[in-house]
Order: sequence, then C-alpha cells, then structure tokens
Amino acid sequence: MDGENASLAFTLVLYVALPAIVLFVGWLVGHLSETKHERSLALREEELKDIEATDLRNPPGFADADGTCALVSGEAVVASDTFKSWVFGFKNIVGGESKTFTRLFDRARREALLRMKERARELGCNAVCNVRFDSADIGGNAAGAKKKGSNMAVSLVSGTAWRRHGA
Repeated sequence: MDGENASLAFTLVLYVALPAIVLFVGWLVGHLSETKHERSLALREEELKDIEATDLRNPPGFADADGTCALVSGEAVVASDTFKSWVFGFKNIVGGESKTFTRLFDRARREALLRMKERARELGCNAVCNVRFDSADIGGNAAGAKKKGSNMAVSLVSGTAWRRHGA
C-alpha cells in the first residue's frame, strides 16, 4: 500500500503540480515583463510629448515650416508570453474579445510611435504629420493551424517629420 501511495503522489506531482508551477512561473515572468514595458512606455511618452504627431496631411503651422522635412518610421514586434497564449486558446472556444491581445497590439503601436518620434527628434524635428499605422500578427494564428508559434504583434508607423517655427 505504501508503494501505491508513493506512486500516486509521484504521479500527482508529475502531472498536476509541476505543470501548475511552470504555468505560474510563466505567468509571473510575463506579468513582470509586461509591467516593466508599460512603465518604460509611460516614461518615454512623457519625454516625447513635445513632439506633435498627427494623421493630418498638412497640420496647422506646416506652411510655416523651415523646410526640414523627412520620412520617419518606427517598428516594433512585441511577443505574448506563453501563459497568455495558452489561456487565449481557451478563449477561442467561446469567442469574444481577447483583452490580452488588445493590450499586446496597443503596446506594439505605442512602442512603434515612440521610436518614430525618437527618430524625428534625432533629425531636429518637433512634429510629424501624415502618420500612418500598420500592424500584423506574425506568430500564433498567422503561422497557420499546423505551425502554431508564439503570438507576436507587429506594428509599423510612418510619417513626415518637420520643424515648426517657434518651437
């Protein structure tokens, strides 16, 4: 009987506790990484808030630009952690919005926009007009049913950088 109990305990640890621990560690590491990235985004957004970004082709003040004009872009690829991807598999069964992937694409767009603004600042510009976003899922569902990979959100943003007078 002791051997059977030991075997049962070993089986429970192997098939229940170990996967639970791995999932918890995956969730914890993913959560900490996402929180760190969110803080980084907020700090950089505050630093770059003086650079105006608009989707207008010719925003107010553009006619008075000093002639400095350049195409600028920013790209970002943000991957989802394995735990969230695993949980998303269950969400697919019942349908509905996945807030996890909504946040993933939001972080990718924010990161790409910040990289574009940083490039504009490097060129001595303080505004970006005609801003356009594009995004895609290059992992997970995009890989096809037989080639499931890690879910990754890609965002590309581009625009025309210029220098406003008086700024």
